[in-house]
Amino acid sequence: MVIKKVGLETVCGITSKLPDNIHPEVAFAGKSNVGKSSLINALMNRKSLARTSSQPGKTQTINYYNINDAIYFVDLPGYGYAQANEKVKAQWGKMIEDYLHRSKQLRAVFLLIDIRHKPSENDCIMYDWIKRNGYEPIIIATKLDKINRSQIQKQVKLIRTTLEAEKETIIIPFSATTKQGREEIYETVDGIIEADEQETVEQDTAE
Repeated sequence: MVIKKVGLETVCGITSKLPDNIHPEVAFAGKSNVGKSSLINALMNRKSLARTSSQPGKTQTINYYNINDAIYFVDLPGYGYAQANEKVKAQWGKMIEDYLHRSKQLRAVFLLIDIRHKPSENDCIMYDWIKRNGYEPIIIATKLDKINRSQIQKQVKLIRTTLEAEKETIIIPFSATTKQGREEIYETVDGIIEADEQETVEQDTAE
């Protein structure tokens, strides 16, 4: 994937109607301090288009980034921020649930897990939630540069075991600092775009 054009196109709040996009979407979910904005910036080759913050729980909207007029990166609100009150947590949860249920263009969900730690209860709940909505989560194990190379396979196994993920579930170790893992994510996104284009061609041919 070569990034030629990116832009923040749509921001949806709690009461907003989801946009009727014509391009496929891939969504990014993860707890509030897992490095989601840093990942999205690294994928878009931008330093600060997706806003990072020293305050966890800052993202309270669903943000749609148009990539090359071919696909949308959808940044979902971070979950599991301990200091958010219960009402706010419930609102974030409803926003994510509504998106997973209602988006007509959603093709894949990337779930970010901090590679340094065992997945939290909230991580496991989100993994199951994504699966119940009909998607097979693609795991991105963030903050790869924070551990030794010798620890990688052990931590990846811990993530897979804790989530009770199938052997086929993709887990991509990633570092926003070194960009390691970015090409694997690009390949996955390219595959989604190609599959969507092929489906469109087949539908047009059938008509």
